[in-house]
Amino acid sequence: MGLTEDTTTKPDVAKQKALKLLEEEKVDILVGSASSADALAILPLAQEYQRIMVVEPAVADSITGTQWNKYIFRTARNSSQDALAVAAAIAGAKPGASVAILAQDYSFGREGAAAFVKAGEQKGLKVILQEFAPMNATDFTANIQRIINAKPDYLFVIWAGSANTPWKQITDMRVPEKGIKIITGTPEIAAMKAMMNLVGQEGYSVYYYGLPKNKANDWLVQEHKKRFNGQPPDLFTPGGFAAAVAIVQALEKTGGDTNAEKLIEVMEGMSFETPKGPMTFRKEDHQALQTLYHIKFEQKEGFDYPVPNLIREIKPEETVPSIMNKR
Repeated sequence: MGLTEDTTTKPDVAKQKALKLLEEEKVDILVGSASSADALAILPLAQEYQRIMVVEPAVADSITGTQWNKYIFRTARNSSQDALAVAAAIAGAKPGASVAILAQDYSFGREGAAAFVKAGEQKGLKVILQEFAPMNATDFTANIQRIINAKPDYLFVIWAGSANTPWKQITDMRVPEKGIKIITGTPEIAAMKAMMNLVGQEGYSVYYYGLPKNKANDWLVQEHKKRFNGQPPDLFTPGGFAAAVAIVQALEKTGGDTNAEKLIEVMEGMSFETPKGPMTFRKEDHQALQTLYHIKFEQKEGFDYPVPNLIREIKPEETVPSIMNKR
């Protein structure tokens, strides 16, 4: 039986809801959450109550790094995997390029920027400016003007969610027309509707339903459209699928035993099939190694957003992140 609680993207609420599930509902396994800050608030509870937590879709490196404990497994990618994918895409297009970063001022944005600086240096890129906007910001004029003044070759935008996005102001301030190429990850479809100015620009994708070519994704797309009035699966849908597959496969291996120590034993190094292809939980930190996608945004008839078109799959071995925990 599955139970759900809404964290409202507030870490204190996330902790309270997790405690309710652990103490009142006696759940065997936790899955979540959308916000890295929420996930970080819950991690210590997994250790305290000795329960497996599968982190999905939170991204911050510290989840499988400095704040990790042995009960944490992550099917979501981490910030370093994103950074390695972006750095590879930029370096392949323009070796030695200069890059500015625009990110949200919380763990997702800060850790994503730090990871890119490291990955960029490895690829010979130069990060010349980092701009962090408050989570509740609605005016990004000053941030964008400083980026324009810095004259980078690329602007890497690290953003989550479809509210309070900078895309309209990036368009209004004509950033691409000033010779600055924009690169970003594909967000939810709703957020992409404000990104038509990115047609012709490149980026990377964690998931877009038209990118993977495998039986699991074919089934997910078909079944999702059938159940939800023709709507395709969105950015986070395959992550939930992957978490569920991993849990079911692990329980099959333990014969249904939910004891955390037995689950850890079978889950470390375990590979499993997902709509993105095979994932593997790395033994050292339980981070799932996985495929990402180098894409180009294209305008297509019948779509009111720029459609991610596949340039190539970025294989799991190309984005293996450093081991950052102290195991």
